This record gives sequence, structure tokens and C-alpha cells, in this order.
Amino acid sequence: MTRILISAGEASGDIHAAAVAAAIKQLEPEAEVFGMGGDALRKAGAEVLFDIKDHGVMGFVEVVRKLPDLFQLRSDFAKLMDGRKPDCLITVDYPGFNMKLAQLAHEKGIPVVSYIAPSAWAWNKGRAKKVAKIVDKVACIFPFEYDVYKEAGAPVEFVGHPLVDIVHPSMSRAEAEAWVGKQPGRKLLLLMPGSRLMEIEKSLPILLDAAKLIRHRLPEVDFVLPRADTIPEALLRKYITAAGVEVKLTEGHNYDLFSVADLALATSGTVTLEAALCGLGSVIVYRTSPVTYFIARLVVNIPYIGLPNIVAGREVLPELLQGDFTPEKVADTALELLEPARHAQLQRDLAYVKERLGGSGAVMRVAELVLRMAKEKA
Repeated sequence: MTRILISAGEASGDIHAAAVAAAIKQLEPEAEVFGMGGDALRKAGAEVLFDIKDHGVMGFVEVVRKLPDLFQLRSDFAKLMDGRKPDCLITVDYPGFNMKLAQLAHEKGIPVVSYIAPSAWAWNKGRAKKVAKIVDKVACIFPFEYDVYKEAGAPVEFVGHPLVDIVHPSMSRAEAEAWVGKQPGRKLLLLMPGSRLMEIEKSLPILLDAAKLIRHRLPEVDFVLPRADTIPEALLRKYITAAGVEVKLTEGHNYDLFSVADLALATSGTVTLEAALCGLGSVIVYRTSPVTYFIARLVVNIPYIGLPNIVAGREVLPELLQGDFTPEKVADTALELLEPARHAQLQRDLAYVKERLGGSGAVMRVAELVLRMAKEKA
């Protein structure tokens, strides 16, 4: 029986890990898939031994505070590797921890497939050489990522972007509008503050203040906040009540929601690319500690942080970072994007982003690659 260890450390990684786990189960129903993830991975039939609700963390300074927990988690994974003896490890994003996990697996002779690999194209390209030494295969999702890893000498395979497979509404437009309660003649804006607790703390109060400003200038607007599984509902309701603005919380059906909304106010992350694939534009926002941001500016080699902008190679979605992330600037930018001519241009830009991501089949190609690596070890 094939045993696959998988590690995803946040909500977006959980979605990708779940898709691969489901594909592995489709190809080999008896395969065991186990490791770290969340509700999506669990629903895909994998055994979740470490829940991402307990381990999400972002930023340089923030990671330092979490180090004792991460060391313990690494130790727990080491025991799991020794006890369950997996045939292959799949690391999904979450590079700060997953590359240490890959090193551990490498030392134990377990093949490693890096999927949603460390962003060497964005950071120091020397990072790709470090990955090449401990990973048996890098499953690249972007063409430009493939080139960087190939040049670094990594064993690399271009699989395409998984979101093309994953992101599809499950309802008709009429059904989705009825589900969320969208009213004719009213704009529907989404507040997407992130899937980590520290993102909620830094972003949600500002987004709620921006919502109040938008409603003052555009009364015919409704706000919806799709809750990430990693964030307690009570916490969101506490912030919403304190802000004094009406916001509806939703659970699940995110792609249906994206397909009928008019605009999102979103913390930078994979969710902005998921939204783009549904034809939903975003005002991309981000705020972290000053020290973390200062370090990031020194080491990041790309002009944008939003994935749709990185894919397009130009700014198709506005980015408001750090000091520019204020309620006033968010409101002004959102209202500009809702103007008919600007909104039409936005739709053309999002279609270009989708075209750049290529065709379907990435998830199944990753599953086939993982099973092939597992069988070669055996």
C-alpha cells in the first residue's frame, strides 16, 4: 500500500493539498494520505494529524514568536516519518516550515515533491539552489518559476496552475445570487481579510472602516465576508459589531460567491487569484510589522505582491500596502473600480490573467508525479 505524507500550513495550501489528495485517491483508492492540513484535506479523505488552525503564521518577526511550536511540530513529524514510513512527502507552500520538513525527509531517504514551491523567482534566486539539494522534484505551477528552478539545477516538472482545475462555481448565477441574497440594483462587495489570525487583527478593522466610507458614498451596496475555516466566527462578529457596519458572514461556496460579487477588498494571497479566475477583481491590501516589511523590501525582487499582477506582469489590480492601506484609500480605490468604464477594463485584464495560467490538468499531473516517485522508492 502506498503511503503519502503531505504538509500544508494554511487555508490556501489546504485547498491545493486536498485537490492532490483526492486525485491520488482517484488513481489509487487504497493509498494512505496523511499529515498536516485542514478541513478541505480532511474532506478529501486524508488523515489530518496536525491541524493548520494551530500552526498558521506569517512574517519574519511573527515566526520568531512561534519558533517553539514549530520546533515541536518538526519533532512530531520526525516521529511520524519513523513510525509510518511514508513512500513520498508532498510539501505544499508554507516554505518556512516545509523546507525544514523536506530536509528532514531527505535525510531519512524519503522522496520529496515540492508543490507550490518556495517563490525563488520573487526572493533571492539562490534559494532555488537550496531547494534543489533537498527536493527530488519541483512541481512548478508558473512558466517563469520553471525557468528559475531549471537554471538552479533542480529536478523540475511544469505541471500548470492548479487553480484552473479547482476554481469553478457549483451553482448557476441565479442560484448563487439567491444563496447570498444579492439584490437587483445593489452592488455586492466582499471583505476578505485573510485566513490567519494575525491578518484579521491587522486588516479587518481597516476594511470595516473602509466599508463604512463606501456605504456613505454608495448607499446601494451590501458587504459579505466569507469566513475562512481557520478563523472563529465569534472573532469576526466581535470586530463587525465594534465597527457598527452591517456585514453578512458566509460559509463555503466561495467560488459561487466570487462569480456574483462586484468587487473584493482582499488581503494579498492566493484568494485574489481564485477571485480573478471567477472574474472578480480585488483591491489588494497588506499590512505587517514595520520590521517584517523593511526586511521584505530588501529581499523581494519583484514589483508586485498580488498574484494576479505577478501573473500578468503588470498591475491589473491596485495594491495598497503598509501606510497606503488606509480606510480612505481603500474606499476611493474601490469606488473607482466600480465605475462602468474602469470595471469593463478590469474584466478584460482578469481574462488576460486567466489566459496566462494555461489549461487544465495540473492537479492530476501532480498526483501522477507523486505516485510515480513513491513507486520508484519502493
